[in-house]
Amino acid sequence: MTTSTRDRIIDVAMELFARNGYKGTSVAQIERAVGLTPGAGGIYHHFRSKEAVLSAGIERHLGRVAALRDIRHVFAGVGDLRTELTLTARYALTELDNEAELLRIVASEARARPELVEDAVQQIIGAAYGGFAGWLRDSAGVPQEKADAIAAVGLSALLSSRLLRALLGTDPIGVDDDTLVATWVDMILSQLPH
Repeated sequence: MTTSTRDRIIDVAMELFARNGYKGTSVAQIERAVGLTPGAGGIYHHFRSKEAVLSAGIERHLGRVAALRDIRHVFAGVGDLRTELTLTARYALTELDNEAELLRIVASEARARPELVEDAVQQIIGAAYGGFAGWLRDSAGVPQEKADAIAAVGLSALLSSRLLRALLGTDPIGVDDDTLVATWVDMILSQLPH
């Protein structure tokens, strides 16, 4: 299957934005990496601006993580809280790994381009917190206020483990995923009503 020039522009631009930052990536660099004549304006046949490329890239990434936005439906109904929590944690870590490029871009552009990344942050992070809190309330009978707090602490732990890796290019924590997930599940279960 052949990838369209528009899609290749988005792919290349997002890689360059993640590596060099939005400001550190020129239109000519994107054109060169895509195979267009650098500086000839070929990118403008597909996008009105470099910012439009970034917006399209963010939107595409958000489409990929749609399932993570409503985490309570991902593995609900298995019937065993430990298993559901384990599957949820592994799924969240995998999705965060798959979206490391987007995490780097969002983190680096949050101050410079808040209007572009605010929606991405809300869709990826805010909705996942709300969905997980809803799952805790509905599946485990946790009161809403406590469910919100458990979701904030629990998902922040998973997110920070991946965000540090994505931003630093190395894993400064050094805890393997099996240990991280098992400990995370134990911590969440310890906060649930017995």
